[in-house]
Amino acid sequence: MGRYRPPRKKGSPYITPEGAKALEDELHQLWKVERPMVTAAVHAAALNGDRSENGDYIYGKRRLREIDSRVRFLRLRLDELQVVDSVPSQSDKVYFGACVRLEDDDGEERHFRLVGPDEFDLSQQRLSIDSPMGRALLGKSLDQSFDLATPDGVQHWTVVDITYKPRGFE
Repeated sequence: MGRYRPPRKKGSPYITPEGAKALEDELHQLWKVERPMVTAAVHAAALNGDRSENGDYIYGKRRLREIDSRVRFLRLRLDELQVVDSVPSQSDKVYFGACVRLEDDDGEERHFRLVGPDEFDLSQQRLSIDSPMGRALLGKSLDQSFDLATPDGVQHWTVVDITYKPRGFE
């Protein structure tokens, strides 16, 4: 098997205002705070002489490459993202930004907020709209049921509640 990997399909260009702020904060932290510190450390390590065996220099240069790569990604991604900060006209259906409460066949409930692929975090109940569950939820209305094929088999879910958070609330 070769090392070639086809490029990943781009995620949806949508993001919540909170997610956009988090990406902008990360960009600022990397570019204005962390990069100057690492650059100074690399400069100091370079003054020590032999760079081929200087761990501070080698790892500092590696960290600079990582920072520059992430900064380049964040700048390009922030340019193409569309911040969604309004409630849809049909607030009785599941769209981007919806807080959804689901119930499975066993009566167990799960809560999710549909967000963009750049800000999903299942530990905080943030579900990407590009995920299989997110795609299955889009357009569903209250009390509507749907089936989701998983590696463990087909799961049956029912939409129990749909709410939209007002802008700035998180």
